[in-house]
Amino acid sequence: MVKNIVIVGGGSAGVFIAKELATKIDASKNRIILITSTNPDVLLPSTLRAATTSEGQLENESFMGPVQILPVARRRTSYSTVSPVESFTCPGVPVVNDVTVACLTSPLPLRKGRIEKARSIVLVGGGIVGAELAGEISHFHKGKPITIVHSEELPLNPAYPDKFRRRLLTGFQKHGVTFVGKDRVENFTPSEDGQITTKNGKVINADLVITTIGGTPNTGFIAESLGADVLSASKHVRVLPTLQLPNHSNIFALGDIIDWQEQRQAAKIPAHAGVVVKNVLSLLDDRAATAEYKGSPEITIVTLGPTDGVTYLGFWWGIILGGWFSAMMKSKTLMIPMSKATFA
Repeated sequence: MVKNIVIVGGGSAGVFIAKELATKIDASKNRIILITSTNPDVLLPSTLRAATTSEGQLENESFMGPVQILPVARRRTSYSTVSPVESFTCPGVPVVNDVTVACLTSPLPLRKGRIEKARSIVLVGGGIVGAELAGEISHFHKGKPITIVHSEELPLNPAYPDKFRRRLLTGFQKHGVTFVGKDRVENFTPSEDGQITTKNGKVINADLVITTIGGTPNTGFIAESLGADVLSASKHVRVLPTLQLPNHSNIFALGDIIDWQEQRQAAKIPAHAGVVVKNVLSLLDDRAATAEYKGSPEITIVTLGPTDGVTYLGFWWGIILGGWFSAMMKSKTLMIPMSKATFA
């Protein structure tokens, strides 16, 4: 009897693991079913520049679809596009979950025209998304006032050392971006005269306010299917070191949705997938899942427009690199060619 491997989510994690499994399974005994609510998938880091400028027409370069996973000669079935809540019972597709892999993300919608027209902009959240969007706006709309309001004294969060966070703060200053730390914005609607007031009472000119505090895991349907206890308080999926869900040995999770103490980045996906692929193959062979995820070093490149940025490599004492390296590795191309080769 053919065993189905059901992959729920067609983003980078879902596409990557489908590609990995497709090269290792016996197609006469196993079938991969990829269920996604998006077609094509979007390379999210590129959306910040695409929302800021028409240069490079990134809106046409930043998409990839699950149909590209296998060469046509090896493609046995098409995929189905469904809403997330339907994913475990996809209409029209006889899905029997011998092994299920969940990997879901949330998009970041932005409108280019609003950024172009705004006289002054406030970004609420000084994590990587807020930092990179500020860098894009300051580069392509020079002179436009940009303020980042962040709950911590320094950009990003304590997962990164203060010396790296201060280096990023210096980058903001270089590009004319104002940083307001240890403060919050509670009312996101500017007043009629184009101002907002922070929780600490600071008045900032802003006729456009953009929240850049990160997305919410798209995991509600998992709790509906398996019970609320499968999710943490932050709505991330609880997993064992094998990346299996507790009490559900044939269900795995990887990518941004898992409840793991690390920064959520596409760069973590290959390490997650390596564990999941080994364990899925073990289950298909009626063996126990024994491969365990040990975590990954924190590595990040924060772009500040296409020609600048700051890089942190979490090896040894922690290596910090500046604009030339950051631009060569990510800022110039946003890693679109590499991402398509890896995940598309």
